Amino acid sequence: MNEIAQPAGYRLPLPEFTAMLAVLFAMVAFSIDAMLPALPAIAADLAPEAPNRAQLVLTSFVLGLGLGTLVVGPISDRIGRRPTIAAGVALYVAGALLAAVAPTLELLLLARLLQGLGASGPRIAGLALVRDLYAGREMARVTSFVMMIFILIPAVAPALGQAIAAVVGWRGIFGAFIVFALTGLAWLLLRQPETLPPARRRPLHLPAVGAAMAEVLRDRDVRLYTVVLTLGFGQMLALLSSAQQIFDETYGKGESFPLWFAAMALISGLGTLANAQLVMRLGMRRLALTAYAAQTVVTGLMLAALWSDLLPGWAAFPALFAWATSLFVIAGLTFGNLNALAMEKMGHIAGTAASVVSAVSTAASVAIAVPVGLAFDGTAGPILAGTLACSGLAWALMRRTVRGV
Repeated sequence: MNEIAQPAGYRLPLPEFTAMLAVLFAMVAFSIDAMLPALPAIAADLAPEAPNRAQLVLTSFVLGLGLGTLVVGPISDRIGRRPTIAAGVALYVAGALLAAVAPTLELLLLARLLQGLGASGPRIAGLALVRDLYAGREMARVTSFVMMIFILIPAVAPALGQAIAAVVGWRGIFGAFIVFALTGLAWLLLRQPETLPPARRRPLHLPAVGAAMAEVLRDRDVRLYTVVLTLGFGQMLALLSSAQQIFDETYGKGESFPLWFAAMALISGLGTLANAQLVMRLGMRRLALTAYAAQTVVTGLMLAALWSDLLPGWAAFPALFAWATSLFVIAGLTFGNLNALAMEKMGHIAGTAASVVSAVSTAASVAIAVPVGLAFDGTAGPILAGTLACSGLAWALMRRTVRGV
């Protein structure tokens, strides 16, 4: 408890700081990935006439996340990071309670939207908290360490969701969300002092907020990095939306899906670990540029093999698994770097900048993921085509950004 008496800007030991932030950030991944094995049951209970609509349980959460991020940053710039995170968790818990008793798919989607709005508090205020204490490549290094721990949550979330659903039904998963969120909040309130001193807080009125948002949007590189984040997140969300159906209906791996998903997440952790080491030597931009170029080539080859029917039957699933894992690895090599790049010149308005960048990239990613996910036709073709377009465009846009970071 003594640490709370420390002045704003006090740094917790790095291992504890990264673990705490990883738990707060992982609310988003846990809220998405734990639902994956439950989608068939949700479809059977609430949308038997259109089972693909169960995917909207994921995208409605992400839409709420994107909408919430637009206002969370300015709020955190005004009242501080800790109160903003606490308010977000309270809203998230309320959404989880509503989802647990929702009698229709429409009400469930509304509850998930509310959950997403709440989850934006820890995500954005947490990112601004990191920017309060770190900058540049050091910030990218810290966020990479956070992502390295964070990746363990997607590894176990589907298996945990499947286990909970098997015992108490899919609605019981929302109880796990509540426990997880309250654990992260308690850790923050007990151990992390406020990082935004009163002297640096900005007034919460429309002219000031509008001026800060305009400053963010006027910066050419921030705009480019935001679009690249949108494309990267969009292709990942499309894969998450389709993954359970692809593994189950296309390749007959429905029962073992949580194990395959865990393997993908753990292997992709190598990308995050490598990024923490490489970013200090090679720079954020160069890593992201190379990653999207590689993903474009790999996806193009995979799509060509699928369309030309070159892969023998025994190789089809291993190839798809390797490709999906590569998409997770690319996320580990790019997301932390792109966020750090977008925030590099925005330290004086870190909360607002985080809001604008995340709101645009998250909400716009839903517009990519929903049509790709709903286009599922029993094959991996739609997700491969969508990823090829996203990665190719991301690579082209990264080539237009400023060198040397």
